[in-house]
Amino acid sequence: MSATPEGTEATAAPPRIFNISLKDKGLWLLFALIVVLAAIAQLIGPLTVPLGSVSIMLLPMIWALLMGVLISGQTWRPLPIDLQHTANAIMSVAVLVLCARLGLTLGQQLPALFAAGPALLLQELGNVFGSLLLALPLAVLLRMGPATVGATFSIDREPSFAMVTSRFGADSPQYRGVLSMYVFGSIFGAIVVSLVASVISALGIFRWEALAMGSGVGSGSMMAAGIASVGAAHPEFADTIAALATTANLIAAVVGVPLTLWISLPLADRFYKFLTRNQKEVVKKESSEKLSALAKVLDVPKVNLNPATSLLILTVAGLITATIVKKGFSLDMVITYAMIAGMVGAAIWLTGLTKGKVPALITVILIGTYITSPWFPAAGWVLHTAESVDYLSVITLMLAVAGLSIGKDLPMLRQIGWKILPVGFVVIGATFLASTVIAEVVLGILHR
Repeated sequence: MSATPEGTEATAAPPRIFNISLKDKGLWLLFALIVVLAAIAQLIGPLTVPLGSVSIMLLPMIWALLMGVLISGQTWRPLPIDLQHTANAIMSVAVLVLCARLGLTLGQQLPALFAAGPALLLQELGNVFGSLLLALPLAVLLRMGPATVGATFSIDREPSFAMVTSRFGADSPQYRGVLSMYVFGSIFGAIVVSLVASVISALGIFRWEALAMGSGVGSGSMMAAGIASVGAAHPEFADTIAALATTANLIAAVVGVPLTLWISLPLADRFYKFLTRNQKEVVKKESSEKLSALAKVLDVPKVNLNPATSLLILTVAGLITATIVKKGFSLDMVITYAMIAGMVGAAIWLTGLTKGKVPALITVILIGTYITSPWFPAAGWVLHTAESVDYLSVITLMLAVAGLSIGKDLPMLRQIGWKILPVGFVVIGATFLASTVIAEVVLGILHR
C-alpha cells in the first residue's frame, strides 16, 4: 500500500491519496476477513429471540456486521485505518453487486410493481415526514438545540451535507447535527432497520407489500437489512419484497434529494422554531477538539482501488458464501456472478463515460429488469440461473464489508454525546414506519 500526497499547499489540506492493489498484503488480509466473516455468519444462521407476543429474527447479516465492527473497532490490534477506508471503497461496489442481484428478480415482478405504483410513489413522503413528526420533538425535549434540525430532517446520508451547508453554513449547529446523524446511521442504521422491520413484521398489522416499500429508506445497507427481515417473515413473497424495496429505494435516490431540500429541511427548521418559541435558546459552543473530531467524518483519503479488483474480491467471497448457504457448489453460481460482474462493470463504465450523469445504480437495476422481463428471450434461463445465489447471502457479504469499515467512526460517538442515540434510533425507525403506514393506506384504498 503506498500513500501519495496530493499537492503541498499549506492553506488547505487536500485529501490524501493512496493506491492499493492485489500486490499489497493488506488487501489480501481484508479479502480473507470478508470471506471468513461472511462464512461464519452464514454458519451461525438466523436466531429467533422471543419478545413478548412477537419475536425478533436476528439474521446472518447482523452477525457479519457486528463481527466486522468488533474487528475494525477493537483497541488491542485494530484493523489499520487505510484498510478500513479500503473496505469503504469496496462497499461502494458491493452495493452495486447487491442491486445487480436484486435486479435479477425485477423483470418478473413488473406487474406487481405497476399495480403498486401509487403506493410506491407516495410512500416516499414517509421519508420526508416520518422523522419530523417523531424524532424532531424528541430532540427538542432532550434540548439538542439547533443541531436538532440537521439531525432530524432526514436519515442524513451524503447529500444532506450539501443541503445543510448551503442553508446554514459548515460551521453551524445544524451542520454538526448532520454529522452526528451520519455517524449514527453508518454504525447502527442497518441494525435499527433490521430490528424495527422484524418487530413490525411479527405484529402482523401491515401488508407485506407495505413493509417491503418501507424498507426503501434511501440507504443501500438499511434497505438490505429491511429486505432481509421482511423477507424472513414472509419467505413465500421474498422475490416480490426485494423488488418492491429496491424500487422504493431507487425512487428515494431519484426524488428524495429535491423533496428533502425543498420540503423536509425548511419544514424541520420552521417546526423546530415553533416548538422552541417559548424557550430561551442557548447555542452551545463546541470545543475545537470536538469540532475537529467531527470534521474527520468527511476528511477521508481517496482510495485508488480498481473497481475490477473489488468485483473480483466480492465475486470470490460471494461464491464461497453462496456455497455455504446452498450447501453445495454449482456452475450456475459462477454464471450468476459473471452476469452480476458484467452488469456492474457496464454500469461503472457508463457512469465514467457520461461523467456521472448516468448513475451506476440506475443502470444496474435497468439491465437486471430488462434481462428478466418478458421482452428478453432468455429471461426464463436468467431467472432460473440466478436462483442459485440467494440474495440474502449477498446482503450478508455486503454487511461484512460494511462492518470492517466502521471501526474508524466509533471514536466519534464519544464526541457526539448520548443524545444522538435515542434520536437517531427514532429518526430511522420513524422513517421506516411512516413510509410503511403511507404505503398501507394507499394499498388499502387501491384494493377496496
